[in-house]
Amino acid sequence: MKILSVSSLAIQDIKIIRFGRFSDIRGYFTEPYRKSDFENHPDMSFMKGVSFVQQNESFSKKYVFRGLHFQWNPYMGKLVRTIQGHMIDIFCDIRKGSPTYGNVMMYDMPISSVNEFSEWIWIPPGFAHGNLFLKESTIEYLCSGEYSQGCEAGISPLATDLDWSNCDKQLLGYLSSLSDQLIISDKDRLGLSLDYWSHDSRSANFIYGQL
Repeated sequence: MKILSVSSLAIQDIKIIRFGRFSDIRGYFTEPYRKSDFENHPDMSFMKGVSFVQQNESFSKKYVFRGLHFQWNPYMGKLVRTIQGHMIDIFCDIRKGSPTYGNVMMYDMPISSVNEFSEWIWIPPGFAHGNLFLKESTIEYLCSGEYSQGCEAGISPLATDLDWSNCDKQLLGYLSSLSDQLIISDKDRLGLSLDYWSHDSRSANFIYGQL
């Protein structure tokens, strides 16, 4: 695996891992994941002790919004990449006591066959996670915990008490302009508000500095 760079977003625990492609006249080859590189690369110390136990693939139609989802018992961190299409990755800090609690951020992850790189985004436990798709898209994500029915919840992306002020203005503009065209499941649309979740006893599973 050719790791080109590892960088943090404004919320330091969210990481972007850029890896190279090897191109020629036939197309390209890439190694999206190699365990030894994740364990031994000097900039990947945040992945120490993380192992992936489940791999998911998801196809979404244009203007689908999924999320914002999270899980405990076991916790589930997600390593996410776009395989085909155009995904905007979205995450919200739900760690009680965090200075960015309730903040939502967005990261643009379109994919092109002519790029010399691709990217993973690492969403650790403590964040509600979702995606917006600007065209038909396929994504893959590796999970650090198996799905556990009954130990999951979701914050509605329509909740009025979320703080979107630190989002990239262009990406937020995409979301705002599509408000009448978004395809959202009833489960996600009717998800919890941040305030409701903060008073739920289960929110004690996500404490800043203890994850």
